[in-house]
Amino acid sequence: MDSRKILITVPAYNEAGNVARTVQETLASAIPVDILVVDDGSADTTAQEAGQTAALVASLPFNLGIGGAVQTGFRYAFQEGYFCVVQIDGDGQHDTAYLKDLLAPIFDAKADMTIGSRFIGPFVGYRSSFVRRIGINFFAHLISFLTGYSVTDPTSGFRAYNRRAIKVFAESYPYDFPEPEAIVVAQRAGLRVQEVPVQMRKRTVGVSSIRYMKTLYYMVKVTVAILLNMLKHKRIAEHADN
Repeated sequence: MDSRKILITVPAYNEAGNVARTVQETLASAIPVDILVVDDGSADTTAQEAGQTAALVASLPFNLGIGGAVQTGFRYAFQEGYFCVVQIDGDGQHDTAYLKDLLAPIFDAKADMTIGSRFIGPFVGYRSSFVRRIGINFFAHLISFLTGYSVTDPTSGFRAYNRRAIKVFAESYPYDFPEPEAIVVAQRAGLRVQEVPVQMRKRTVGVSSIRYMKTLYYMVKVTVAILLNMLKHKRIAEHADN
């Protein structure tokens, strides 16, 4: 790893009890980083707890959703000249012991964007609930088919991006449940995407925003968004050729 600047961005909504621990663990990872916690209009003490750490804290005036919070991090990173951004969820599920693995293809110029996958070896750990794994598997097959990438964990929010990818997503990032759709955006922008094996953990405090009956809604909504994105870019390409 070299001296090029790395920003860890932590989107957090009602993650009191988790966010400070996530920041402290990241700072202990032995990789020199800056950390930006984006408090997405939380109704609890997320912002206050993050503010008691060494992280920078951006408090959004109201809840924009995960896409808006993540894009805030991209825009800050682009404006401040960061070479690399790593996205880590504020719920403590992402193990920062795998930061070097996630960053290696970026710093070796082998990928523009990396995704931490809990479904490729050699690691075996927490892989989410059975219901959510149905959705993950569905999107893995859909996105692999549409993009040509080999994707196993399209909903993973444990990701790293180089300067080129930062610019793409600072300008345009999917809004609602964005992780699967962002892979399609990356393909359309010609970004090189690579999965990296990681191990994840079950959250210890709070609950996920995507649960049980919401899973079907999530699958339908994101599928429509992905297909519309593909159609939009196809029409743009056809118009350019005429």
